[in-house]
Amino acid sequence: MVGKGAKGMLNGAVPSEATKRDQNLKRGNWGNQIEFVLTSVGYAVGLGNVWRFPYLCYRNGGGAFMFPYFIMLIFCGIPLFFMELSFGQFASQGCLGVWRISPMFKGVGYGMMVVSTYIGIYYNVVICIAFYYFFSSMTHVLPWAYCNNPWNTRDCAGVLDASNLTNGSRPAALPSNLSHLLNHSLQRTSPSEEYWRLYVLKLSDDIGNFGEVRLPLLGCLGVSWVVVFLCLIRGVKSSGKVVYFTATFPYVVLTILFVRGVTLEGAFTGIMYYLTPQWDKILEAKVWGDAASQIFYSLGCAWGGLITMASYNKFHNNCYRDSVIISITNCATSVYAGFVIFSILGFMANHLGVDVSRVADHGPGLAFVAYPEALTLLPISPLWSLLFFFMLILLGLGTQFCLLETLVTAIVDEVGNEWILQRKTYVTLGVAVAGFLLGIPLTSQAGIYWLLLMDNYAASFSLVVISCIMCVAIMYIYGEHLSHWPSVTQPLARPLCPVGLLTPPLSRAPELLPGHPDDAGIPTAPLLSDLLALCLSCHHLPPGGPPPPPPESSSLQVALGVERAPPPAPTAAGSAGAW
Repeated sequence: MVGKGAKGMLNGAVPSEATKRDQNLKRGNWGNQIEFVLTSVGYAVGLGNVWRFPYLCYRNGGGAFMFPYFIMLIFCGIPLFFMELSFGQFASQGCLGVWRISPMFKGVGYGMMVVSTYIGIYYNVVICIAFYYFFSSMTHVLPWAYCNNPWNTRDCAGVLDASNLTNGSRPAALPSNLSHLLNHSLQRTSPSEEYWRLYVLKLSDDIGNFGEVRLPLLGCLGVSWVVVFLCLIRGVKSSGKVVYFTATFPYVVLTILFVRGVTLEGAFTGIMYYLTPQWDKILEAKVWGDAASQIFYSLGCAWGGLITMASYNKFHNNCYRDSVIISITNCATSVYAGFVIFSILGFMANHLGVDVSRVADHGPGLAFVAYPEALTLLPISPLWSLLFFFMLILLGLGTQFCLLETLVTAIVDEVGNEWILQRKTYVTLGVAVAGFLLGIPLTSQAGIYWLLLMDNYAASFSLVVISCIMCVAIMYIYGEHLSHWPSVTQPLARPLCPVGLLTPPLSRAPELLPGHPDDAGIPTAPLLSDLLALCLSCHHLPPGGPPPPPPESSSLQVALGVERAPPPAPTAAGSAGAW
């Protein structure tokens, strides 16, 4: 509960306000607190939970990876998540407006906008590909099940091609010659891989050879942007209602796929491959770097979305409770998705008679090649394919809603007059159209190369830089906001988060050398996108004098619901430049 003294003049008020109201009548608030929690869960729980975490877990020691993962969650993830939620809720501003606390650091807000723009552009392209596979699954036989299609090559060898195509039956065991082909031939490509590379993408041979724009993907990109715009047409008032479905139904689909997966032969082998700990891996710095990077990417810290979503909270909302609930839900979903993925991959490996590592993949390779191929082995495979890709669409939309709202809110709050507030829908439309146009090159024949480049570098090292600067600005420059912590932990808490943030770049330093192939197999141009994001962020750092003086009373404590004594009466000099 907030003490009576919290109702004074310094109750989080900006200079133009006498008091800080619990509701923001000008910008609006969430309809209820459940809408905020579901929106934040949908924002944090995205495609990375399904296609990145399970792969990182098995690659970095299985169950042993959980130890550094949860250590990073406790000491970096939750504190940063809490800081951003309380920051946005206290200011009731987007990722640009919050930097009134220290205008010299406003470039951090522009950096968040740049990161959200990068991610929003390619994220909707992934959603459009999921739409394409969803529509393609509306058939009796999945188009990537067999090798008898016009786009297939002589190297194609499908796991179902030995079956009797006339009656649709599948033999109990593969013939020895086909099994030998599947296990030992270096030329073998699966029908799902050829469908992905030769039909859906018509992949070019070089990142600079754009070729033609794939019109089916372009159409699906338009559909995905229209869906996102319609769901955000009234801002958080409309998106807050949509998330009741988009944030909850993926868990229904995950549970259906989990129940089906664990009943398949070989599922236990896949799950054990996913969970079996390799404790020696904990001593490798790269494992800790991967854990920290996954926490950063999954929770959405330093993207600006958390600040934006929290800015629509009521001023006295318990954001500490929300940060713990959302962070734990996000990480639990990642672990749960690993069971869903590896149960099916274990079944596929058992069917082929190979090790699970031969069929495991991550990123687009898992979502659009390995897992769809495994689904062809199930009875009524189109049904399972529809469910899987519908789940990917909903997971992607939940994140995309917040990315678009982050950009729109930043623009509207920066202008800040009644004219643009009344025309926020047109701003949303303009940002959506710009995102669609910028995404068109990613639907070309070389688009997947650029998508992977952006996915690997647009939101990696730049997030660490933004988070470090934000921590320093809030903790050391804006003022003392940690006085409600126990005095014993305060000396440790201040440097702990910035030091922990250095883990990802230090552990990944060898990977950033010129010519070192990244996880997607593409030789890296070291820090190409990172330097671009950093330069754009630094370019917008406005020159200025010293930061404004901190307020005489810690208004952030009021936002966090901390009991305290009544503040002293403000003076004209003490309240003229700070909140």
